[in-house]
Amino acid sequence: MSAGVPVLAITSGEPAGVGPELCARLAERDWQAHLVVLGDAELIEERLARIGSRVQVRPYQPGSGPQAGVLDVLHLSLACPAVAGHLDAANAPYVLALLDRALQGCVAGEFAAMVTAPVHKGVICDAGVSFSGHTEYLAEKTGTPLVVMMLVGAGLRVALVTTHLPLSAVPAAITPALLERTLRILHEDLSARFGLAAPRVLVAGLNPHAGEGGHMGREEIDIIMPVLERLRAEGMVLVGPLPADTLFVPHTLAQGDAVLAMYHDQGLPVLKHASFGGGVNVTLGLPIIRTSVDHGTALDLAGSGRADPGSLFAAVELAISMAETRRNSA
Repeated sequence: MSAGVPVLAITSGEPAGVGPELCARLAERDWQAHLVVLGDAELIEERLARIGSRVQVRPYQPGSGPQAGVLDVLHLSLACPAVAGHLDAANAPYVLALLDRALQGCVAGEFAAMVTAPVHKGVICDAGVSFSGHTEYLAEKTGTPLVVMMLVGAGLRVALVTTHLPLSAVPAAITPALLERTLRILHEDLSARFGLAAPRVLVAGLNPHAGEGGHMGREEIDIIMPVLERLRAEGMVLVGPLPADTLFVPHTLAQGDAVLAMYHDQGLPVLKHASFGGGVNVTLGLPIIRTSVDHGTALDLAGSGRADPGSLFAAVELAISMAETRRNSA
């Protein structure tokens, strides 16, 4: 805590992308939190000058409070100069160092949550580091066996059973054990971090028409329904399995607090259509609070001042809300 408000770590992400300038723009607003941007201070100042911002950069001092028009930066040095729009694998260790420092601070209680600007998976892999994304990296670093991706926006919360898999691999990946663990994590975090005492989850089927009674696939009958019945017996409020093509209508959505989709492109196109530019990626199941933007590095916009900070602002707002919920329930 700082001056009575939560302290949040904001990682500035890929230095050649839009992350540094989006983070710099956080100081344009007043927040009910102390925001600390992790990044190279000279890079942040250079991007501020390029976009014509009058925000001032100040070295982060633990225990200090937020100040209007001032951006607190926890400085970590670039490995080599960063050029807007031009990736350089030499800076991959710097990008990972930002994540490691934010995670360290969250685990130690220095930060109440971390918010991540976008990274570029390909250039990190080009540096010889096997990196499939923030979610997997943070899970490995914290020793978390299973995490759940959930996107939030436009009044929707959509969590996923499987994430980045070929569509042909999805049915075999949805096992009773995975589905049950995913639902338990979703239920627990909706309660503990979103303040929902008895969360209601709408569960999508895997097949068209949720299998049409077994005529279009038996995954609903053989896998999904038995898990739902078992967890309902424990008191969870679970609706489904529902046909995905009719699940995302206002009348049905009004009956739930979150949707559980079976695979990436079953649930996320709907949410992104409704909220792109303001959506937030939340990692459930971690011992820390982590939110993120729902877009990439946008190399073509880097340094132009035209990148929309809406998703980052929404990610910060949600992280503040989650941190306050956790503090109030402690």
